[in-house]
Amino acid sequence: MSRTINCIVAVCPNMGIGNKGNLPWHPTRLSKEFKYFQKMTMTPTVEGRQNVVIMGRKTWFSIPEMNRPLKNRINIVLSRELKEPPTGAHYLASDFSAALRLLDTAPLSGLADQVWVIGGSSLYKEAMEAPAQRRLFVTRVQQQFDCDTFLHNINFDKYKLLPEFPGVPADLQEEKGIQYNFEVYESIKN
Repeated sequence: MSRTINCIVAVCPNMGIGNKGNLPWHPTRLSKEFKYFQKMTMTPTVEGRQNVVIMGRKTWFSIPEMNRPLKNRINIVLSRELKEPPTGAHYLASDFSAALRLLDTAPLSGLADQVWVIGGSSLYKEAMEAPAQRRLFVTRVQQQFDCDTFLHNINFDKYKLLPEFPGVPADLQEEKGIQYNFEVYESIKN
């Protein structure tokens, strides 16, 4: 089945997305930004279905245990090392392609709606280059923090910035002295 692959990520000006297994601005919590992440990844477009979140093993274990699995979403963890899904995860796949194939088989083929890639860095890179329709939901944090994990640069030959997108605030946001804005990019059909 042909489906759009959505990536959702928050980045610092240098494209940093993480530091020591946490978000770069940790321990500061950007509650409105987190609610945006929840709303986008949790809201299906088809009634009776659930969205899927696909993440790497390190991303899964970076989520506080009390918040795993991410509720009201089908959680797929990618790992070449694990033999069974980590406690709380719904499914395990060896790689991104295997996760996408899993969505086309029962029971997921009748349950899954939108696909959301939520990290880490190498999974974002693979999803951003996948031969499918793709959207990048990027939160641009306007302040630089220490980072040790980065998002690969967005190739503007392959993506265009959309002027607006339903449900995505267009104005500059600010929380706890940190400013950010939301951007949505869509892959360009060649």
